[in-house]
Amino acid sequence: MTIILQPGKVPLADLAQIYWSNGSARLDPSSDSAIEKGAARIAEIAAGNAPVYGINTGFGKLASIKIDAADVATLQRNLILSHCCGVGAPLPENVVRLVMALKLISLGRGASGVRIELVRLIEAMLEKGVIPVIPEKGSVGASGDLAPLAHMAAVMMGEGEASFQGEQITARQALAAAGLAPIVLAAKEGLALINGTQTSTALALAGLFRAHRAAQSALVTGAMSTDAAMGSSAPFHPDIHALRGHKGQIDAGAALRRLLEGSEIRMSHIQGDERVQDPYCIRCQPQVDGACLDLLRSVARTLEIEANAVTDNPLVLSDNEVVSGGNFHAEPVAFAADQTALAICEIGAIAQRRVALLVDPALSYGLPAFLAKKPGLNSGLMIAEVTSAALMSENKQLSHPASVDSTPTSANQEDHVSMACHGARRLLQMTDNLFSIIGIEALAAAQGVELRGPLKTSPEIQKALATIRAAVPPLEEDRYMAPDLKAASELVASGALAAAIAPGILPVLEV
Repeated sequence: MTIILQPGKVPLADLAQIYWSNGSARLDPSSDSAIEKGAARIAEIAAGNAPVYGINTGFGKLASIKIDAADVATLQRNLILSHCCGVGAPLPENVVRLVMALKLISLGRGASGVRIELVRLIEAMLEKGVIPVIPEKGSVGASGDLAPLAHMAAVMMGEGEASFQGEQITARQALAAAGLAPIVLAAKEGLALINGTQTSTALALAGLFRAHRAAQSALVTGAMSTDAAMGSSAPFHPDIHALRGHKGQIDAGAALRRLLEGSEIRMSHIQGDERVQDPYCIRCQPQVDGACLDLLRSVARTLEIEANAVTDNPLVLSDNEVVSGGNFHAEPVAFAADQTALAICEIGAIAQRRVALLVDPALSYGLPAFLAKKPGLNSGLMIAEVTSAALMSENKQLSHPASVDSTPTSANQEDHVSMACHGARRLLQMTDNLFSIIGIEALAAAQGVELRGPLKTSPEIQKALATIRAAVPPLEEDRYMAPDLKAASELVASGALAAAIAPGILPVLEV
C-alpha cells in the first residue's frame, strides 16, 4: 500500500504504517506548486552573481568561497560524494524507507528549492524497492544527518549501493533494474538532500513505535503475572488513579483492571488472603507503566512535528527570500530519543522484577521454585530470569542521555551538536532487549497461571495465554531454552501478543 503524504499534515499513524509494513509513499499532488515555486527561486539565484550559501558557495567552513555558475552542478555532486563517510552495518530497510518518506515530506513543503524531478525519483525508488544502503554510523545530529543522507542521495545519482529485490547491488544496477535513471543534481539539491534530521527522526520514530508495542505487551504480561502470583487487583481501582490525575496512569490502571476481569484465580483467594500488600512490581504497575506511557505520548507529539518539518538550509521563505538558519540541529529529536530510552528502561525494569517474583517461592505465594514442576531435578526458569536481569542491566547502561554530549566539528563552524542520530539508533537495541524481557515474563507468567489450575485466569488473559502456547509449549521438564525465549520475544516484537487482546483495552499512542 502506498501512503499519500500531505506535507506539514502527515499523522503519526501513516508513518507507523510505512515502518511496520515496509511500505512506500508519495506526495499529495497539491504540493507540486510549492515545490516548483521554490525550485524557480533557487534557479534564479544560481543564474545570478550574488553569493548565497549552499547555492553558489562552498559549505560549512568553506562558505566564504564563491563558486562559478558553470560549476554549480559539480559542486552538488562533489558535496554528496565527499559526505558519503558512513561506517557500520546498514540501517534496516524499513528505517531507510521511513527516512525517504520523511525527506519527501520536508521537500514537499517547497522551502528547499528542489526540482519536482528529484521528488519523483524518491517516490519511484520507494515504489519499486530501490532502497539505499545507509551505514548506521557517522552523524552527530547537527548540520543535518550528513553522512547517512549522503548515502541516500548518492544512490539517486547512481553512486554507492542499494538493496533491490533482496540483493545488495550497485546503485546504478539497482536503478537500471527498476527502470529508473540517475539524476544530475541542480543548484542546492545536494544540500537539500543531506541537510536535515530525517535519519535521526526515522530512527527515533522506529524506537517510539517499538517501545509502544512493548508497553502494550507489558500490560498484558503484567496482568498475567499478577494472576500467576495471586496478586490483588485492588490497586487498579479507578478512583486511586483519578485521584492522582495522570492520564497514562489512569489508562494503564484501566487496562490492567479490564485484563483481569473474570479471573477465577483472583476470586478464589479474594477472601482470606493474609497478605496486606503486594510488592511494588505488582501494585505500582499503573504508576510506572502509566508514567512511561505519558512519556512516549509526549515523544510522539514532538516527533510528529519534526516529521512534518523543513530542516535543511538555507530555506526559501514565504516572501521568496532565501535565508540561512539552523533547523538542521536535531536537539528536539535528541531529547525525544533520550526520553524514549528512559521509558524503555523502566518498562523493562519493573517487568524484570515481576519475573524475579514469580521464580522466587518466598514471594510467589505457593508456586514452586523457578516454576519447575520438579524443582531440584529441574532448574525451570532460573536462568531465563538471569537473562532478563542481564538485559535489564544493559538497558540501564544504554539509557544514559546522548543529548547532553557534544563535540565541535567542521573546524569549529559546527561547534555544538545534538548527537540525536546515535541517541535514536540505540533505541533499536534497547527495544530488542525489552522484547526479550517481556517475552521471558510471558513464559514465566503463563507457567505460573497454568500451575494455578484447575482455576482459570480471566477471558482476556486466556487469549494471551493461548497465543503464547501456540508458540511455546509448557515447561514440563528442563529443555534447550534458547528457542523458547526467541519465540516469546518475537510474539512481543511482532505485536501478536498485544493483538490477542480485544480492541479498546490496551492504551494507544495518542498524539
